[in-house]
Amino acid sequence: MDVDRLLPTPEAADLIALTREIADKELAPRADEHEAAETYPEGLFATLGEAGLLGLAYPEEFGGGGQPYEVYLQVLEELAARWAAVAVATSVHTLACHPLHSFGTPEQKERWLPGMLEGRLIGGYSLSEPQAGSDAAALSCKAELTEDGTAYRVTGNKAWITHGGKAGFYALFARTAPGSHGISCFLAPGETEGLGFGKPERKMGLQAVPTTSAHWDGALVEADRRIGDEGQGLQIAFSALDSGRLGIAACATGLAQAALSAAVAYANERSTFGRKIVDHQGLGFLLADMAAAVDAARATYLDAARRRDLGRPFSRQASAAKLIATDTAMKVTTDAVQVLGGYGYTRDFPVERYMREAKIMQIFEGTNQIQRLVISRQLKA
Repeated sequence: MDVDRLLPTPEAADLIALTREIADKELAPRADEHEAAETYPEGLFATLGEAGLLGLAYPEEFGGGGQPYEVYLQVLEELAARWAAVAVATSVHTLACHPLHSFGTPEQKERWLPGMLEGRLIGGYSLSEPQAGSDAAALSCKAELTEDGTAYRVTGNKAWITHGGKAGFYALFARTAPGSHGISCFLAPGETEGLGFGKPERKMGLQAVPTTSAHWDGALVEADRRIGDEGQGLQIAFSALDSGRLGIAACATGLAQAALSAAVAYANERSTFGRKIVDHQGLGFLLADMAAAVDAARATYLDAARRRDLGRPFSRQASAAKLIATDTAMKVTTDAVQVLGGYGYTRDFPVERYMREAKIMQIFEGTNQIQRLVISRQLKA
């Protein structure tokens, strides 16, 4: 069932209608097959790019959609309700465009940003390392300036890269000096010589879009691809975290909505003891709690997005949205399996996949324990 959305403009309403049309035609019919076979949907992100759905939150002057974050996140939710892996990869792509848009020079933006926002280049985000998950300041991958100053030689390992091996560019964070102020950001081409990728991780869910490690074996990245100043990398990375968390909150809400819709449809079709199961109070109340939780998750991420659009602080609200929406997704997808009973545990129905996909959303873009830490710190006097 489609969500009745309150959108700020007729243009936004048209955009949601377009998203639903594309998602119903291109995403929903292919999701089960690709997830089960763990095969990448070749050409799909180009289709999203051609429709203008990969640069919505960025300015029109560079090929973006010029949309408020409130609208972009609702588009993301619609995608996630059809295929969570595609929505998460879209969110990561948006995150990967942030360093260039917010910290790049005018020349760098003019050269690379249009191709990224129009979807001709799909982005990956390369911050995490095997030994440095939540502790970004502990990065060890090195970028050393060559003697002639024309390039950086990158050596080291990165981990947990969405679209690893498939992306056209990576927002790469590597160490150029000791200490927390010694990390720099680079816009690295996906086909850089000396850059290799590990086998896709064998994941519980989101299997159609690869998540890989990366190995930089003295690979050369041109010096003019450094974004911002040397040592500004963590500032760049952290400046995008709140927005990235809202992206995951929207994805989680879309996944929860899909599970709720599947459970409601089943409850209105299945009968026991002479009545549809939705008419049994015990199950009807469970569905009511699920619906209320999804509504609350949506309201929470929209509140944070509207604060962002107004230029107001939204860090605590972003962490709350990520925490609430992803915990909601885990609870609602689990309850959806319960509603379908034995059928919910089979792969004949999508709710078992939704439940598997929900788990990772409590982990990436900062674990929910990290979100509680962020919120608690901001509550201190």
